[in-house]
Amino acid sequence: MLPIHERLAELWTIRIRRQLTGDEQADFEHCLAVNAMHIRQLANLHNLSLAASMAQDVEWQHEICQRLEKLSGQPPGSPQP
Repeated sequence: MLPIHERLAELWTIRIRRQLTGDEQADFEHCLAVNAMHIRQLANLHNLSLAASMAQDVEWQHEICQRLEKLSGQPPGSPQP
């Protein structure tokens, strides 16, 4: 989990109890944008991994998996969700 996800959860919880301030709303929108970008990057890497697998390019697939692990914040070799 990225720190941005923790802040997003915090702001979501605050939003349930009261209206967000202007600064909090701006922070919330920023968190949503960063989360969307992060998810797009992950989806792109998963698609590239599938392409590498279909091309039977093991070296390329390993490179993509390393990038996925780094972007996911997971230790190397851990299973992907």
